[in-house]
This record gives sequence, C-alpha cells and structure tokens, in this order.
Amino acid sequence: MHYREHALGLGVPDEAILVEPKAANTGQNITFSWELLAEAGVQVDSLLLVSKPYMERRSYATCRKLWPEAEVVCASEPLDLDDYIKSIGDDKFVVDMLVGDLQRVIEYPKLGFAVEQDVPGEVHDAYERLLRAGFDSRLIGT
Repeated sequence: MHYREHALGLGVPDEAILVEPKAANTGQNITFSWELLAEAGVQVDSLLLVSKPYMERRSYATCRKLWPEAEVVCASEPLDLDDYIKSIGDDKFVVDMLVGDLQRVIEYPKLGFAVEQDVPGEVHDAYERLLRAGFDSRLIGT
C-alpha cells in the first residue's frame, strides 16, 4: 500500500491504480499482478519492477521466468550500503538479507522459479566467505 499512497501523492488518479494484496513473495506478486491486469483488460508489453536495492536481480530473474513476454526494467531507491544499514539498524541482519538473496539468485533457477543469471566468481567467493562467517539467518532451506 505504501507505493499506492506514494503514487496518489504524485498525482496519479486513484482509478488508475490497481493493488495486488494477496502475495506473500515476489513470485506470487508477479503472478497475481499479471492476473489482476489481465482481469482488468490491461495489455502489458513492458513493466517496471520496484524493489529493495538488494532484490533487483532476483526480482528481474523471477519476472523473466513468470512473465517472459514483457520487457522488464528494475528500479530501487538509490541508497549507499551505509545508509541502508542505518535505515534497518542491524548490520548483521542486512548482510544476512544480502546473502540470502544471492542464494536465491543462485538456487531459484534450479527450482524453476527464475531465469539463470551469471554470478561472477569473485561474488560467489565472497558469498561463500560470508556463509562461513555465519551470515546465514535468511537462507532458504534452513
């Protein structure tokens, strides 16, 4: 609802806004949004995904898998890592979220939830070091 309120504040008419309230995860949000737009008779050729900065890659890969016919562009609030950590207030939790999201970028294609993306070797190595250091509270399957 936050995005709806923001759009209204920017002058978007209420009748031009559709809200998908049922999703519990990114994949459901994309699927339910597709259904909502189809029911409203809205033809979608391109879309803008707005997410947290650390979720852009996974959101993109999920959308490409579930909505392959649409051109997808991702956006997020431009935040420095330090500012993002300050906004959350918990350094370890933020790193855990980053590690968990990268795990999803790596694992979700194998599960059929997303398209595969290249993860550079140095990024994968850093991910492994962070796992060994205990940044694992946001992993799937744990």
